[in-house]
Amino acid sequence: MKPFKSIFTQYQYIVVYGLLMAVLVFALKWLQWRFLIVDNSIDIYVGLIAVFFTLLGIGVSLQLSKPKVHTVVIEKEVPVPQQGSFSVNTIELEKLNLTSREYEVLRLMAKGHSNTEIAKELFLSLSTVKTHASNLFVKMDVTSRTKAIEKAKRLKITP
Repeated sequence: MKPFKSIFTQYQYIVVYGLLMAVLVFALKWLQWRFLIVDNSIDIYVGLIAVFFTLLGIGVSLQLSKPKVHTVVIEKEVPVPQQGSFSVNTIELEKLNLTSREYEVLRLMAKGHSNTEIAKELFLSLSTVKTHASNLFVKMDVTSRTKAIEKAKRLKITP
C-alpha cells in the first residue's frame, strides 16, 4: 500500500488533471449530443420512420411471397393381379364390341409394347396400329393407353 501512496503523491497533479479532463470531455460530448438532437430532430425522426417502414415492408413482402403449399391426398384403387390362371371375361368383351385385331392390339398394349413393336409383331403398318388403337379408345370410352390398359384389367379382359 505504501508504494501506491508514494506514486500517487508524486503524480497527484497528473491524476487529478486526467480526471478533470475526463469529466470535461464527458460534459462536452453530452452537450454536443444534446445540441445534435435539438438541431437535427426532424431529420432523426424522419430517418427512424423510414427505417420502421422499410422493415415493415420487408416483413410484409416475405409473408406475401411465401409459397402456399396445399397437400392433396388422392386415393385410387389399384387392381392386384390374381395368382393362378387368368380367364377372360367374355361378357365384358362382347359389351365392348371389339374386333379381333383391336383385341390383339389391346393385349399387346397391356404387355407394354409400343406401337412400333405391335406393328412388327402383327405384321401391320404403324398407321394401321394407330387406327386400331384410336378405335379401341373410342369403344372403351378412354383417352389414353394407360387408361385403356387400366380399364381392360379392371374388366378382366386382359391379364
